[in-house]
Amino acid sequence: MNILNPILIILICFHFLFNPHQTQTLAQSSTETCLDTICHTNQPLIRFPFYIETKQPNNTCGYPGFKLLCNNKTEKNQTLVNLPYMEELNIQKINYATQELFVNDPNNCLAKRLLSLNLSASPFHAVYYQQFTFFNCSVHFKYLTSLYKPILCLSDSSKYNVFATPSRTVVLHLSSVCDMVDTVNVPVQSPFYDHVLSSELNDDLRLSWNSPPCGRCESHGGRCGFQDNSTFEIACYNVPPTQGISHGASYAIAICFGVPTLLCFISLLSWICSKFRFGIHGWTLARETVEDFESLIDPQHDTNILGLDKPTIESYPKIVIGDDGIYLPRPNDKTCSICLSEYMPKETVKTMPDCEHCFHAQCIDEWLPLNASCPICRTSPPWLPSQNLAQS
Repeated sequence: MNILNPILIILICFHFLFNPHQTQTLAQSSTETCLDTICHTNQPLIRFPFYIETKQPNNTCGYPGFKLLCNNKTEKNQTLVNLPYMEELNIQKINYATQELFVNDPNNCLAKRLLSLNLSASPFHAVYYQQFTFFNCSVHFKYLTSLYKPILCLSDSSKYNVFATPSRTVVLHLSSVCDMVDTVNVPVQSPFYDHVLSSELNDDLRLSWNSPPCGRCESHGGRCGFQDNSTFEIACYNVPPTQGISHGASYAIAICFGVPTLLCFISLLSWICSKFRFGIHGWTLARETVEDFESLIDPQHDTNILGLDKPTIESYPKIVIGDDGIYLPRPNDKTCSICLSEYMPKETVKTMPDCEHCFHAQCIDEWLPLNASCPICRTSPPWLPSQNLAQS
């Protein structure tokens, strides 16, 4: 593999990584985000995906289902959202990074609105739901007002009181003395527990939305908007530069250094595989690799040779059997233990030192280069290096 390829990849990556003008050009779009606006002073800031119909064009500045209204009919100066199946709710706060909004009843009787709450046709859903059971209790049970908090806007102090409770214990108690009105899942700010006996339900409702997904863009200081006027595709604009290395630069660095490293590793692995071959018994060194290493081995210190060298084998005693036969060092040695053939006249027999076992010269000459021991008793004969023989 050409080593210039990884280097070329690195140079191209660094060109794009450290050319801010070109990187910015690739990330920009021709569509610009709309200007932020408000209904009144001290009211929530309104921007995409929300839009105020009278102040912003809905075809570019807002997402379907996020239309808001400004309450100019009264002095309350409210920003209202109109949910399906419900009247307008007053927006108290919008968190664009977490994609949450907090709403309440503009007429200060949220509990009444909760009895008809239906978010199924809106883009919003509850972050937390808590189940509340409503009871209508006669004023004859005046002691209940000392135990639980009545919902004043739903109660008539001369006739009845209305209570809302998430507690199963209280539900059992009120069921025995009051009329149950309804059970409602309330979008609370945080989940309550059984130790909360009752509530007036006048805290803001906490709602959220999943689409369009602009939270990540907003959390990085950018502004969300449409890519163009023909589709609902969303893009992130005007993200301020951050200190250090951005996510895009981190990915570029990872690619620039990761890809060449991987290519080098593959090249090295290919070279190693070319020096080895796979046989029946696994991976073995190729012939040319053995020849490369043989030149580095000192014969005086090579203790891993399995057989004997040729000069040592040639030094062992030889006997030629005559027509009338001769006596071998061992009279019972009449058969070569290597080829299992009897000795015949005119054949050359070679004797092993020390143990004096005899074999056909041709048989033992083929045995000893592979095995440095007697085929019968496994005695290792003295090994005489060729250079020692030359000196003797």
